[in-house]
Amino acid sequence: MSKRKPKKPAPARKRPESTAELRQALSRRKKAELVEALLELAQADRGVLRQLTAQFDVAAAPNQLVAATRQAIADATAFDQRDINRNFDYDYEAYHEVKRNLGRLIELGQLRPAMQLALELMKQGSYQVEMSDEGMMTGDIEDCLTVVLKTLTKCDLPAEEVIAWCMAMLDNDRVKFIAREPLQSLRNRFQAGAR
Repeated sequence: MSKRKPKKPAPARKRPESTAELRQALSRRKKAELVEALLELAQADRGVLRQLTAQFDVAAAPNQLVAATRQAIADATAFDQRDINRNFDYDYEAYHEVKRNLGRLIELGQLRPAMQLALELMKQGSYQVEMSDEGMMTGDIEDCLTVVLKTLTKCDLPAEEVIAWCMAMLDNDRVKFIAREPLQSLRNRFQAGAR
């Protein structure tokens, strides 16, 4: 079975949908119209919402960040069941949003919600890796988890809580290799400190 070759976009100067005409049309619009159009696009497409939120560094309250991160985890780890045991496409941008939001939560002093979201990512992400052919998204998952792991190495949470979280993360890894070494190392470090 041959793999589908991705279509390469035409060079910008040859594209029929060149942005020059769009630029001219947008330049004639009022700021309020442009803002309204962007909001409509963002509401209709979570990918556009993610891009705009990242590009304009939109601040959000912790509860909004938690909800946005949960949605990004769902988007990042989604796959079509018909593609099991294949190298299926996945949403790279959603993984980037998960990582960015985990960092933002930590900056806001919300380490525990970030830990809970990391556990959700481990559950759903390791399932996605298990169902794929080569687990190409493993690195993206580990990048997201690294944000939380680095913070935990220098946090002041009770050792029992960090150890329990590490154990839950290891237990919920369906493939038994996602961030395994850093999780075991963190667990051992806190176990040694608790003695």
